[in-house]
Amino acid sequence: MTHTFTLQVYYEDTDMGGIVYHANYLRFIERARSQWVKSLGIDQIALREAGVVFVVRHMDCDYLSAARFEDELTVETRVLDVTGARLRLEQVVLRDRQVVFTARVTVVSMEVSGRPTRLPAEIRALGRGL
Repeated sequence: MTHTFTLQVYYEDTDMGGIVYHANYLRFIERARSQWVKSLGIDQIALREAGVVFVVRHMDCDYLSAARFEDELTVETRVLDVTGARLRLEQVVLRDRQVVFTARVTVVSMEVSGRPTRLPAEIRALGRGL
């Protein structure tokens, strides 16, 4: 299952040359992950109030091509594997079906105290379909 999220590159997302600043790709894929979690019916505010948060543990990124001011980008998010407390995702940023950025992201579930805890059941269930 692949989740898609579309966004517009604004002037504030770019450097002086009109090219997307490298750190903003991380913001784009974070927004896409948040929308993906929401699409699963998980309320992250309620989850945090219950004492559980998601934390990025590891990320491996490749910048392949430059996105620019006013480009429309699509972020595709795909689950690679799921364990009790760990989720690995592949996220691809595309412009007109051309890959401009890729990331493999490991997310863990933690108590707000910093102790590991199990992922929500809705996410753990995704691992059974892989």
